[in-house]
Amino acid sequence: MNEYPTPQEYPQPQQPQPIQLGFKLVKPYATYVLFGLTVFVYLLQLAGEYLTFLPVVTIDGFYYDLATGLGIKYNDLIRQGQVWRLITPVFLHGSILHIAFNMYALFVYGRDLEARFGHGRFLLLYFVSAYTGNVLSFVLTPNPSLGASTAIFGLLAAEGMFVFQNRQVLGNRSNRVLMNVLYIAAINLFIGFTTTGVDNFGHLGGLLGGLLFTWFGGPRWKVEGLYPSLRLVDEREGHGAFAGTMAALLFFIPLTLMGWIWPR
Repeated sequence: MNEYPTPQEYPQPQQPQPIQLGFKLVKPYATYVLFGLTVFVYLLQLAGEYLTFLPVVTIDGFYYDLATGLGIKYNDLIRQGQVWRLITPVFLHGSILHIAFNMYALFVYGRDLEARFGHGRFLLLYFVSAYTGNVLSFVLTPNPSLGASTAIFGLLAAEGMFVFQNRQVLGNRSNRVLMNVLYIAAINLFIGFTTTGVDNFGHLGGLLGGLLFTWFGGPRWKVEGLYPSLRLVDEREGHGAFAGTMAALLFFIPLTLMGWIWPR
């Protein structure tokens, strides 16, 4: 006599099991060093501003504390050969609110990016973005400027580009992260263009530098191994830092030269 099998006798479909992918993440020591060094320089700025016996720097009739006077982006002095001013503004800030916002962003984005990029590649990303931001400001505006936001916008761009290039590995969460990055970038650019005293060209240059660096040199993950021993491997490990730096410099060094040829 035939009998209908009970539901328990039917083979049950197997539920997909989550896979743990191993990847070596580094501690964000460089982020903490940048954070501490920037705060230290700001304390030097405050000391130079409030302690009247300390030396000051005069530029075109304006008095600056020693740290600011030696490092602020000032176009005429850059054309006189003080090219370090295309980097040093990243350590200088104009107010408590200014440095607080930038250091919060560095703490949020820097730790995760350094964990994926590694110490050296992350530091290059940070300073390349600072350079590209100050170059675009140097070329397009005569106003002096300072602040880490050039590098911060580069980190924001790097976060978005990293997620975009690794979206197949990261899965569904990549769309949410990308939308969040685009939203934050758009809001900050809007605020910059509607507020006086903000170096918008520096922000745009930092964004472009971070995009170029990460497009050509950021981590590009792929899955290797046999289940269940799978691991993530960075296809660009060992050459990504060089490739990303060269991509940004090849674009922005000619722009730097334009700042001498067509001064603003």
